[in-house]
Amino acid sequence: MTSTAGMPAALAEVVSDFAEVQGQDKLRLLLEFADDLPPLPAGLEQAAMEPVPECQSPLFLHVDASDREHVRLYFSAPAEAPTTRGFASILATGLDELPAEEILAVPDDFYSDLGLAALISPLRLRGMSAMLARIKKRLRA
Repeated sequence: MTSTAGMPAALAEVVSDFAEVQGQDKLRLLLEFADDLPPLPAGLEQAAMEPVPECQSPLFLHVDASDREHVRLYFSAPAEAPTTRGFASILATGLDELPAEEILAVPDDFYSDLGLAALISPLRLRGMSAMLARIKKRLRA
């Protein structure tokens, strides 16, 4: 049973979307998210972003918390890394523009509710955990 307690509405909706599909359809949904990863805004270059070395593929993250009521999240991952891009897109879809306090309240293991453990290696799932941990670390700084 999927629990969306403690999740912002947009993230809970993503988790719910994954709960509605089974098996390989979960991977297809993840790839759809990968295709929807927003591009970086003009003026933000990957070189100025924080790398997330725990990810299996190159991933860069930028947390703009200058307005703590509307935190902006930016991710950069190559097209050849669809799993990583999908994870980043899930976080962007579910958390971008939310208040810092809502993001900090997201359960650290929310990604387990996506039901991808049987389809994706634990090492790759740890990458998603690392992305969320880094976002929270920036918000606490």
